[in-house]
Amino acid sequence: MNPSFWSPLVGTLKPYVPGEQPRMAGLVKLNTNENPYPPSPQVLAAINAATRSGLERYPDPESIELRRTIAAHHGLQWGEVFVGNGSDEVLAHAFQAFFQQGGAPLLMPDITYSFYSVYCDLYGIPALKVPLRDDLHLEVSDLVAPPATVVAGVVVANPNAPTGIGLPLAEIQRLLLLHPDRVVLVDEAYVDFGAQSAVSLIEQHPNLLVVHTLSKSRSLAGLRVGVAMGQRHLIDALERVKNSFNSYPLDKLAQAGAQAAYEDQAYFDQTRQAVMHSREGLALQLEDLGFEVLPSQANFLFVRHPACDAGLLAAGLRERAVLVRHFRLPRIEQYLRITVGTPDQCQALVEALRPLLPA
Repeated sequence: MNPSFWSPLVGTLKPYVPGEQPRMAGLVKLNTNENPYPPSPQVLAAINAATRSGLERYPDPESIELRRTIAAHHGLQWGEVFVGNGSDEVLAHAFQAFFQQGGAPLLMPDITYSFYSVYCDLYGIPALKVPLRDDLHLEVSDLVAPPATVVAGVVVANPNAPTGIGLPLAEIQRLLLLHPDRVVLVDEAYVDFGAQSAVSLIEQHPNLLVVHTLSKSRSLAGLRVGVAMGQRHLIDALERVKNSFNSYPLDKLAQAGAQAAYEDQAYFDQTRQAVMHSREGLALQLEDLGFEVLPSQANFLFVRHPACDAGLLAAGLRERAVLVRHFRLPRIEQYLRITVGTPDQCQALVEALRPLLPA
């Protein structure tokens, strides 16, 4: 490595570390919150059809048909929808578009999706982190700045990651009213697994931006499609940033597959209900094994065992071909985040845990 050619910023960055993507066969992979079920057959058919013509041409840079489909699904106008190459890219554009406010800090919980802090470092945005309560719940009234401090905006994940705890819609509305003059970004990556979406508040609140992903509830983590929804002036800002960075973020296959995923509502409902059913059953099994399990409205559980070190449990599970996520971070170093798999995968996890726990 020769950092002598780097820009000064590069050496200061602490990049996001994604969950392990193993190259070994036969692992029970419960570490990156992917959907355990494949995408809708309609998605595969749409992608297959899209491969047969037009790949020599650039895709629609505005993704109009996909945006129309998403807008119709949520009761919006297509100009109130933005799409990008995964929700991480959408978030990156939002941080540039709204939160670079002359050195003002961005409000966020101290325990949340760690990419928010990475983007703050990348774009030179100070982060003002508000501690979650001792039970790892977020209290909206805590998300305020000290007196005389003007903030750049607010970002929250709802349900929160990695805790899985969701805020009711009334609390999101209260947060919007606390910060009427700044953008409040609500990252709803896991909202389809039992939480309340804030999309219904968009018409009332010009400062609300809601971000979704197709990686979780629509089983398209490998396709990379993210969505932002808000009033037209917010979407216009995102378009300006996007078209100053990459005018063609979504290829033709991604647009076709994503559109088909929204059109197959029955499959979407079937698979997300299956995940939620497995989540409740797994939570009960883990509690029977002595784990403390946080209430989750996501496709994962955040758990700890009072008699076992989380790092040792994660290592022991890996030796037994089961992957879970362990964060070596303050306040949560004794927790494991466990993606909800199929019933067979959840049972394999439980059986792998038994010999690692005290009798």
